[in-house]
Parts: sequence; structure tokens; C-alpha cells
Amino acid sequence: MEAFLVSVGVVALGEMGDKTQLLSFLLAAKFRRPLPIILGIFAATLANHFLAGLVGTWITALLGPNILRWVLGIGFIAMAIWTLIPDKMDEEEAGIGQRFGVFGTTLVAFFLAEMGDKTQLATVALAASYPNLIAVVAGTTTGMLIADVPAVWVGDKLAHKIPLRLVHGVAALIFAVLGVLALLDVGHAFARLPM
Repeated sequence: MEAFLVSVGVVALGEMGDKTQLLSFLLAAKFRRPLPIILGIFAATLANHFLAGLVGTWITALLGPNILRWVLGIGFIAMAIWTLIPDKMDEEEAGIGQRFGVFGTTLVAFFLAEMGDKTQLATVALAASYPNLIAVVAGTTTGMLIADVPAVWVGDKLAHKIPLRLVHGVAALIFAVLGVLALLDVGHAFARLPM
């Protein structure tokens, strides 16, 4: 349950003001059909984060626990810094065609926009941190939907009411704490305590 809840929180906060949230606004404004957009976001996120989770699991098997601890710690701290840098959506990434329909366009646009994004990298790191891949992917996908579905339903009116600097600060703090905990090997220390 911890893997799921941490994954939901990290991605939901990290996604606020992210380029894929901006993409949600653009898709909603262009197509004005929320249901196929939301289904496209769900399918793209699930596929993208499942692949990212597999990479995280592979990294765990490839690296020893000491190296993994340092990679995760430094990675989470880097994501904390990256979270403080606002995302911008450029026109080429937002380019959406009518050829695939609303669902298909959303699926392709979201999958591609999420490649190398901080929430995808967070999924890799979370899957490397927690042994339950399904809980991590379910959590990161849920976190993505928590952040992006309201963007589809209410458009950019909601974005102006959310203090994004505060949200980015909280997300950065969570990433930094996860990084420090990984560097200090806190999870393994608790696992070794006699119960």
C-alpha cells in the first residue's frame, strides 16, 4: 500500500503545471470531448508508466543495493531540482492531428509527451525503490489522472487558481526527502529492525 500511496502523491504533485497537464488543457480546448481525452490519457499513461516501471525493476536487478541506493538518492534529488523549473509546452509537442480521432490523438500525444518527462523518470525510480511494480504503476497512473482529469474538465480556469509555485515546492520537497532517505538507506535500516 505504501508503494501505491507514495507513487500517487509524488506523481500528482509533480504533474501540476507539467507539460502533459498543459497538453490536457490544449486537447480539451481543441476537441471539447472530455471522455475520449480522459480515456486516452489513462491508456497512454498506463502503457508509458508500465514500461518505465519495467525499466526500474530491471535497474534494481542489474545494480547492487549500494549502487542502487546512490543512483536513486541522487536521482530523486535531481528530480526535486527539476520540479522547481516550470515546464512549457512547445508548439511541436502540442501538434495534434485529426487523423487518429480524439482518443488516438490523445493516446499518441500523451505517450510521446511523457517520454523522458519527470513523472516517467519518477516512475522508474519508484519501481526501483519498491518491489511491487503493479502498485507503483497503479499509483503513478492514478496520480497522473488526479492531476490531468480536472484539467480536461475545467480547463485553464483551474490552473489560475492553484498556486503552482507552492505545488512545485511541495513536490520538490517530497522528491528531496525520498532522495535523502535513499542515500541514508532508511528503508533497509527499518527492514533490519527486530520486530
